[in-house]
Amino acid sequence: MSEPLLIARGATDISLLPGMANRHGLIAGATGTGKTVTLRVLAERFSSIGVPVFMADVKGDLSGIAQPGGDNPRIAERAERLGMTDFTFEGFPVVFWDIFGEQGHPVRTTVSEMGPMIIGRLLSLNEIQADVLSLVFRIADDNGLLLLDYKDLQAMVRYVGDNASQFRTAYGNISAASIGAIQRSLMTLAEQGGEKFYGEEALNLADFMQTDASGRGVINILAADRLMQFPKLYAMFLLWMLSELFETLPEAGDLDKPKLVFFFDEAHLLFADAPPSLREKVEQVVRLIRSKGIGIYFVTQNPLDLPDSVLGQLGNRVQHALRAFTPKDQKAVKAAAQTFRPNPCLDVEQVITELEVGEALVSVLDGKGTPGVVERALIVPPRSRLTPLTPDERARIVRGSVLYGQYEKSFDRESACEKLQARAAREVKEEPAQESRGQAGSETSPVGELFGAFAKSAAHAIGSQVGRQIIRGVLGSIFGGTRR
Repeated sequence: MSEPLLIARGATDISLLPGMANRHGLIAGATGTGKTVTLRVLAERFSSIGVPVFMADVKGDLSGIAQPGGDNPRIAERAERLGMTDFTFEGFPVVFWDIFGEQGHPVRTTVSEMGPMIIGRLLSLNEIQADVLSLVFRIADDNGLLLLDYKDLQAMVRYVGDNASQFRTAYGNISAASIGAIQRSLMTLAEQGGEKFYGEEALNLADFMQTDASGRGVINILAADRLMQFPKLYAMFLLWMLSELFETLPEAGDLDKPKLVFFFDEAHLLFADAPPSLREKVEQVVRLIRSKGIGIYFVTQNPLDLPDSVLGQLGNRVQHALRAFTPKDQKAVKAAAQTFRPNPCLDVEQVITELEVGEALVSVLDGKGTPGVVERALIVPPRSRLTPLTPDERARIVRGSVLYGQYEKSFDRESACEKLQARAAREVKEEPAQESRGQAGSETSPVGELFGAFAKSAAHAIGSQVGRQIIRGVLGSIFGGTRR
């Protein structure tokens, strides 16, 4: 049985029970009130008892967790203030990841693994366009066409659009307008660098759940400072990870400690303008993933950033200061105060606005799963370095990882794009024989000559990006179906 994890001290010690850590949690507070330090402290505490951690570094200041602290005199001062006589500085095992492959091991998944629902949300498709995208996936599955990387999805959307009339009976109308909207959204995604996320070697989530030689949990840090320029890509990537963990991990029951703790920073991005279907999926994952041994901790400015259905499932809470400068702010403070189990000795609504940096209102679950009475406390100091690693320090850790080389090289096996190109090439080769038979029987119609000439030129153009764009435009006007 793992010892309780000391996370704060007030009138008494406040410790998180490892056996209750997979009941999820919340870290909230205004900018600059100490949320990031609290996240760091929790990650260190979990690592120290052998629990792997995943978190996104949205501000670029978490990489120093790999090295012992001592670079900030206020840390030692806080330890002394809290009477932590055994406090020592310590670095922790870290693996760096990066969707763009620049500041860590590349992170990839396949188009099929992410699925049409999350990709539709990523592409900002409306309901009708999302339905068409789902049909694209279904047609690919029915025809044995693997959707692995970005060009596979791009080619498949184009193929369905070009042949919409052939699919109408089996799948329903597929409008040229919806296909065009999907294609434009895919181009936008590529301009943001999102196409690098799709392909192989696909991420094996088991690689997130490792310990080092001394038994400490590995802290997986996703470089997200650049990724945050595209907030929807960030949110959908983390949602995909949660969904994959939920779908692939076996039932674990009640454990002494979690298999993995997942920190979702800037959590409000997941729910901003989200359709009901997506909110329902997130709620389902949060509710059920606990039984897989996964703890999710949402990090956001205000608890009201999260839907009530999700907020009600977060048993361990750390609330840093909120500001009440406007009537709207005052309403938010009152609502946040009401989310805690009341403490008769504490005016929570007033205290929320008075907390100093590093102070928080804390409530954790007891051994029976009951929320504790909220207490005002000071978060214990982190043991790792607060300043970020230098590029050379980060590069040495990446190269020294046991995973180095596994994800650095991508490969491109035969999938939808290659098969569709091969099919087009075969059709072009068959065209001269068809033309000869037509000449022997009857004269070729002008339309037939036009299409034959087009097919020949298509064979030369289909391998290039410019050619594919030309073909998509011409065939879209020839074979465009009725509007859906």
